[in-house]
Amino acid sequence: MPRRATKIVATLGPASSDPALLEQMIRAGVNVVRLNFSHGKAQDHIDRARMVREAAARAGREVAIMADLQGPKIRVGKFADGKVFLEPGQKFIMDASRTELGDINGVGLDYKALPREVKPDDVLLLNDGLIVIIVDDVIGDAIHTTVKLGGELSNNKGINKQGGGLSAPALTAKDMDDIRTAMAFQADYVAVSFPKSATDMEMARQLCSVAAADSDHRPSLIAKIERAEAIPRMEEILLASDGIMVARGDLAVEVGNAMVPALQKRMIKLAREHDRVVITATQMMESMITNPVPTRAEVSDVANAVLDGTDAVMLSAETAAGKYPLETVIEMAKICHAAESGGVLQLDADFAGKTFTRIDQTIAMGALFTAHHLGAKAIVALTDSGSTALWMSRHLIKVPIYALTSKVATQRKMTMYRNVRPLLIDTSADRDTALAQAEIDLKKRHIVQAGDVYAITCGEPMGAPGGANMLKICRVA
Repeated sequence: MPRRATKIVATLGPASSDPALLEQMIRAGVNVVRLNFSHGKAQDHIDRARMVREAAARAGREVAIMADLQGPKIRVGKFADGKVFLEPGQKFIMDASRTELGDINGVGLDYKALPREVKPDDVLLLNDGLIVIIVDDVIGDAIHTTVKLGGELSNNKGINKQGGGLSAPALTAKDMDDIRTAMAFQADYVAVSFPKSATDMEMARQLCSVAAADSDHRPSLIAKIERAEAIPRMEEILLASDGIMVARGDLAVEVGNAMVPALQKRMIKLAREHDRVVITATQMMESMITNPVPTRAEVSDVANAVLDGTDAVMLSAETAAGKYPLETVIEMAKICHAAESGGVLQLDADFAGKTFTRIDQTIAMGALFTAHHLGAKAIVALTDSGSTALWMSRHLIKVPIYALTSKVATQRKMTMYRNVRPLLIDTSADRDTALAQAEIDLKKRHIVQAGDVYAITCGEPMGAPGGANMLKICRVA
């Protein structure tokens, strides 16, 4: 399998829950496995997390686990027949106080506050925007509407308000319980749905810290940008997080499909500038839910995210419920590799006019610059926290980065970083011994061989987080 810089996040579901298939998917290129907490019970997720760890061990590769919280998904209630078909022009009532099952004339609401948050002429989008209704009037708990764009509406489909403006909190009681579950199996990443401000992310971090206090585990937090209100506060949310997800589904429903491509590019650029990771998600290979090959438009979509510098591309229903989960991973890996091979490199321009105030960050940038101009075979970072590898990965470079750490949690976290291959190695506390051990390990793995030049960074004293203060250029004997 050719080396690939862009990482692949795959969602686990009924289609990919066979342990042997999951192992094949990891071998084919999955770097991060997403557990979708919108479905399943706590024990289901604990069991699946164990299955992921076991499959990764059999495949001889470490993967990260991302727990994706459901968040305040605002939904219609249930229908007597499971679904109705709405016709354009018809009247339809959504009633927060309705207790009986829905019918062609109306349905109940899971989100009881909705009648207080809409007004006449507001546009509501149901089922990911496939159905559009206009608010005529709000009488008590009942929202009277006219269907503008009809279609099939089934149980518990989501509701969005065009332009945003719904006040549901980002973290629900269920999310708080789910955070405790995720910390029970030490999820490496926690994705927070629908954050509107930095406060939402700070609260999630506190909840994770409390839930994982006994194990001293610290997951990385991903903010899913999917609310219109999050756009003007994107930088604030980003700085309170370890990364963001370009969640193009709900975001497109709220701001309109046409706005999403430019927002995606802006988010990827902003994340890289602020040393945060970024995942591009939703419908990337949608046709492969039912077809064994992607469309050319999907190939271009994935490739463009790669060319813009996304850390990871994500598969949702394609691997959770599709007919071809393994084939989808294989196709996505091919597209990423091809896009990277043809990408334009402007590494020197990244450093123009920039100053670095931290020694460890300066060491990381020096390693990139030197390795690029020397034509080094590899860049190697001996790292405790993963920070040096993260900084290196923010810049597009053809030289592969190998991050050597003695901590499994750090290794798993770094599986998300673009162009970083994290390796577990138990090194000496003595600097010279550790450097020699690193080279022996690199040779054993056939990463370098006699005559190759590589750059290596480390810190003294060894094992101190954020302490990289040495760059050495080595030629393999």
